[in-house]
Amino acid sequence: MTRALVIGLAETGVAVAQVLHGEGWEVIVAEDAPAATPRYGARVAVLRDLGVELVEAPSEARIRELATTADLVVPSPLVRADHLAIVTAEAAGVPVRSEIDLGAERARMPIVAITGTNGKTTVTTMVAEMLDASGVRAVAAGNIGRPLIEAVADDVDVVVAEVSSFQLRFAEDAFRPRVAILLAVTPDHLDWHGSFDAYLAAKARIAALQTPDDLLVFDADDAGATAVAAHAPARTVGFSGRADATGCFRVVDDRLVFPDGRTLVPIATMSRAFAHDLTNALAAAAGALDVGGNVDGIATALRSYATMPHRVAFVGEANGVKWYDDSKATNPDATRRAVASFGSVVLLAGGRNKGLDLSVLAEDGGHLKGVVAFGEAGPEIAAAFEGTTTRVECVGVMRDAVKAAQEMSEAGDVVLLSPACASFDAYAGYGERGDDFAREVRTQVMEEATSR
Repeated sequence: MTRALVIGLAETGVAVAQVLHGEGWEVIVAEDAPAATPRYGARVAVLRDLGVELVEAPSEARIRELATTADLVVPSPLVRADHLAIVTAEAAGVPVRSEIDLGAERARMPIVAITGTNGKTTVTTMVAEMLDASGVRAVAAGNIGRPLIEAVADDVDVVVAEVSSFQLRFAEDAFRPRVAILLAVTPDHLDWHGSFDAYLAAKARIAALQTPDDLLVFDADDAGATAVAAHAPARTVGFSGRADATGCFRVVDDRLVFPDGRTLVPIATMSRAFAHDLTNALAAAAGALDVGGNVDGIATALRSYATMPHRVAFVGEANGVKWYDDSKATNPDATRRAVASFGSVVLLAGGRNKGLDLSVLAEDGGHLKGVVAFGEAGPEIAAAFEGTTTRVECVGVMRDAVKAAQEMSEAGDVVLLSPACASFDAYAGYGERGDDFAREVRTQVMEEATSR
């Protein structure tokens, strides 16, 4: 019997264990940090019901034993390349493969895969909605929530998968998406990858195993994505926010257009039309069209598309000030794109830095009326604006951040939570942080405005 060692008992680890066990593998799951939470307990129960062995907080000796006696090692996303199990397996010649590699190997339908630094989830859901509206049965999966290895068993025509740099880092043998969409690649997760070059190399693996029969859709306005496309084995097509980007899906005046200039969608018909909404729509449309999507389906999807939670999501308006939750912006590039969407912004930024250069935030001073710096990286955010005319106030927690932003803003301004940092200094995730922001806005700002 072949043996698989799965590292990490998160949702992906459970899905891998279920599939491989169902195929007759002997599966062992190792979890370095067992958690006393209901979700973790539920995952343990699944393994127990399957009869899969779980090794919690294994010693170094036990990890070495498990890695060298396995026929396959499958790391969960976020498991680092220097994990002892991976290092030991590679030294012993044991294959180390990503879950998305195993999922693609089992797929009976085309896969559209999306990666990049920002916008992955939005484009993934857009492609799936465009295909559904075109009469093509599609399911969104991958890093968006549902593991690819599970979704490929669905009775659908296309699987649309968001894939992260962590997953791509270990994609080796079978991950060949029919359509790959590579969004802009800007510095992020450098604390995990070690350098931007390593991060870009991981992202580039989305196209590594494609063939001339496949398609790579790439951000023609981004140097990293363009460099990957220049050496891609697949057909390539770019998308761009520039009207003069000939040969690309692009924005021209009040239209989204095909590479040949034909109208794809009038911008006025879209439910949202910030600059990043337009380029996300172009990327999604280019991908959807290659696997059965049509213009009518694309137009239908864009007329009704609602933004993802915590992605420049409108919270409310009071006293002429609009409040937006962009908690999903966990790197400076995402924050700068959001800030550029508005004229006069009071920015809430901070959290836990991921080894990124936060000083670039000061380059958007023309849009910034003020900055409220909060959390662990608050002092670093404030330091980025030293010597500028932008007003900055440092606070500790979200309640105080909302209060400070309210005092800084006036009618016509936008208050934008777009942290440029991870949330793990104070929250379990960016969603919890965004929810806290929205709650404070409603209780401090909206209720106060209505009670006057």
